[in-house]
Amino acid sequence: MTNLNFHRPEILFPCFAQLINLPGIGPQTANIMSKRIGNFTIDLAFYLPISLINRTASPDINKTIDGQIVTLIVTILSMDIPGAKQARPARIIAENETGHIEIIYFRARADHLKSLYKIGESVVVSGRIDFFNKQKQITHPDYVVSIANRHTIPAIEPIYPLSAGLRQGLLRKTTQTVLNKIPELSEWIDNSLLKEQNWPNFKQALYKSHNPENEADLDANSTHRKRLAFDELLANQLALTLIREQQSNTALIDPVIGDDSFIERFISSLPFTMTSAQCTVLDEITINQKSPKRMLRLLQGDVGSGKTLVALVALLRAITAGKQAALLAPTELLSKQHYQTISLLLSEFDIAPVLLIGSLSSKRKQEIHSDLKSGKISFVIGTHALITENAEFKDLGLAVVDEQHRFGVKQRLELGEKGGGCDVLIMTATPIPRTLAMTAYGDLSVSKLDEKPAGRKEIRTATFQINRLNEVVDRLSTAIKNGNRAYWICPLIEESDKLDIAAAEDRHKILQNLLPYANPVLAHGKMKPDERDKAMQAFQTGQSQLLIATTVVEVGVDVPEASIIIIEHAERFGLAQLHQLRGRVGRSDIQSSCLLLYQSPLSETAKARLDIMRKTNDGFLIAEEDLRLRGPGEVLGQKQSGVPEFKLANLGLHSDLLSTARRQAQIILSKDPDLTSEQGRACRILMGLFEQDTAVRFLYSG
Repeated sequence: MTNLNFHRPEILFPCFAQLINLPGIGPQTANIMSKRIGNFTIDLAFYLPISLINRTASPDINKTIDGQIVTLIVTILSMDIPGAKQARPARIIAENETGHIEIIYFRARADHLKSLYKIGESVVVSGRIDFFNKQKQITHPDYVVSIANRHTIPAIEPIYPLSAGLRQGLLRKTTQTVLNKIPELSEWIDNSLLKEQNWPNFKQALYKSHNPENEADLDANSTHRKRLAFDELLANQLALTLIREQQSNTALIDPVIGDDSFIERFISSLPFTMTSAQCTVLDEITINQKSPKRMLRLLQGDVGSGKTLVALVALLRAITAGKQAALLAPTELLSKQHYQTISLLLSEFDIAPVLLIGSLSSKRKQEIHSDLKSGKISFVIGTHALITENAEFKDLGLAVVDEQHRFGVKQRLELGEKGGGCDVLIMTATPIPRTLAMTAYGDLSVSKLDEKPAGRKEIRTATFQINRLNEVVDRLSTAIKNGNRAYWICPLIEESDKLDIAAAEDRHKILQNLLPYANPVLAHGKMKPDERDKAMQAFQTGQSQLLIATTVVEVGVDVPEASIIIIEHAERFGLAQLHQLRGRVGRSDIQSSCLLLYQSPLSETAKARLDIMRKTNDGFLIAEEDLRLRGPGEVLGQKQSGVPEFKLANLGLHSDLLSTARRQAQIILSKDPDLTSEQGRACRILMGLFEQDTAVRFLYSG
């Protein structure tokens, strides 16, 4: 596959025409669409309706109900149309043999209304029935046509999700125009699978999705919508399989062998025994490093499972092989913690890491950059500034990225090019559901740490209504007097009119007054970094026994002595985020507890989240539930650019399709690795259609 040349096929050019070029879409509307829908005609084609209006009902007027959509033939009895300067509405009285109805307009042009309605004539009116002062009305009908033109009123109309500035009528009309522009494309799915699933072709599936005949046609598991979901997943899996295959064929200059005796001495020096899961994962990584093929691996580990130690052993293997090693963390605080922890573990050995963070002086940063380029520094720990274009390495053997989901496939490939080609290990403490891992990280090998170190106890989790706050503070006071340290998490840092949530700053003031002996400190995202670090360090050292914080502590704060975490308004958080926060405690053999404070009444989803948190500490189970309850874009706690935002596929509903798509991609590429057959060329079109070929283009052009 080294000669693959990827570019957008010419047949797809109409699909990627700018929306602003379509009739009825001006610059303002195009700008709104770009934020909500996208810039291209294909984006609008993939913007599917969520409900429908049925206009087939034509009941007796006397039997209509409030809110009902009706289509009625009525005769106009009278018209009261105010002048231009009058504020009252226009009122048109109409009837048929089944009753009277009022047709109401606000601020409508008189000439327009007089062109629609004439006393004594009959018209067809379609709209929503409203009851006002016991009178049945239709306010601003959707359609008013002559009896001869009744056929122009659609029986069924799709309803699209809207944002300010978009209208249903424009979306319906423009979407139909777009559907007509989509070319007939060659089939990329095997005939046997098409017949087995009874799927229509791609264009038929799109048309059916935008022209539903009933509620069942809107179902994500209808045949036409499943077909489209499968297409998107197949495009994703084809791209990832191509990338994985190309990467596996890209050899490093030298395998990273390292010094096994040094590694053994280091592991023997540890004040604890590694878990069997750590040993298994380390073996997988070692095999990768000793192979001539570049490693691209995702290391998943639940909170407290010991990922950093596994990564450190891999980093030491690169260093003892004569190469450079880099550990990247998302924040300066976490970089400093890694630096301190690793420096302590290596104190008996002749390897010392160097810390590179933004708060260093310009002179010191220049020195470190120079020493990295010359090879004088073999081990560097720092923030993601390490992987910018300015950072150069003489011979980087391994880059470990901690707590980072913001890398898309293209960014991972670029990182792997550092130092002329290096191994890449990405670590995450957010257990990722299998379906999400297959779509976001399908180009990576995956290792799982699903075992916690010996002696760790299950965190006891309980829920309390927030109106029992005084009782919670009393219990916390007792715990602190007994020597415990605690986190108190608030979701906002200032009061909001929209969210009735206690601000962290206000909560800090209250707890300072109630628990002065705990020396409460405050940490949130709007503080100056040095002030925030100072507060967290006070908590780490025990100068403070209580840290009031926002989710800034969600990742990377390691205080083994902390045994209590109180999460205020827990119903506002997602499952993965709650689990991450809970993971700040239970990091030693001390019995730890998590208290989830919630505001009643709870929604069904919020209740389900809190129930799951009470029942299990298993992060992988929690991640699967989070995907089911929330959706892929939010599973990791916030929108992350490294996670594919599918337009047609729902990973919570279509996991079976994903497995099938992966198998199909592997079968297609095993038969036709260069994608030159008829089906292969169709697959190229498919990847271009869903813009899944960007990283593939980067890889093969490089």
